[in-house]
Amino acid sequence: MLLDSLNADWQNTLHNELNQPYIQALSAFLEQEEQEGKKILPPPKQRFNALNSTPLNQVKVIILGQDPYPTVGHAHGLCFSVLPEVKPLPKSLLNINKELLSDVGIDNSHTGYLQPWAEQGVLLLNAVLTVEAGNANAHQNKGWEKFTDAIIQAVNTQTEHSVFILWGAYAQKKGKLIDHQKHLVLESPHPSPLSAYRGFFGSQTFSKTNAYLKQHGKGEIDWQV
Repeated sequence: MLLDSLNADWQNTLHNELNQPYIQALSAFLEQEEQEGKKILPPPKQRFNALNSTPLNQVKVIILGQDPYPTVGHAHGLCFSVLPEVKPLPKSLLNINKELLSDVGIDNSHTGYLQPWAEQGVLLLNAVLTVEAGNANAHQNKGWEKFTDAIIQAVNTQTEHSVFILWGAYAQKKGKLIDHQKHLVLESPHPSPLSAYRGFFGSQTFSKTNAYLKQHGKGEIDWQV
């Protein structure tokens, strides 16, 4: 079953979604794709890595991405993150590391593996959780967006003083799901080479996030990986 690898914490939180017709349709779509011999990324056990690594009661920060990397061996269920052995890093990730160095003096240029962020309460959530290898955005509008909107809404309603990081226009559309009075919403251009110089660089996302968490008595994120 599609959701078998999702942990009990999130299964309980999302129980109203799990039996919805769109989930059944999404599951059928993925099964059909696999039967046709298409390679789906990330592998099944990693599809819910973001949720399994960051239970709802531990969420402090959400970074929203679009869909997984379509290159085999890159995606492992956390937005923007790649597995430790991946070199060279995707260009958006290189730019994230550049801004991190400029903003808080942390040099993560050696890796793009963001699992340590997830384990500190940073929910690294893509809007779409699967993709066909070599075919970016192939699984858009198949149901994942509705599922991940429910996750965003759960964080919005069930946590206090969380930080929502929305890089680029696609992520910023999700801003309507968030109570801007209750949480901090940080918006900037996407870190991709096409837009990073329009205001992603210099946005100071990482220092602003930690300042807000500290202000509200939450532990800061150690961005070093």
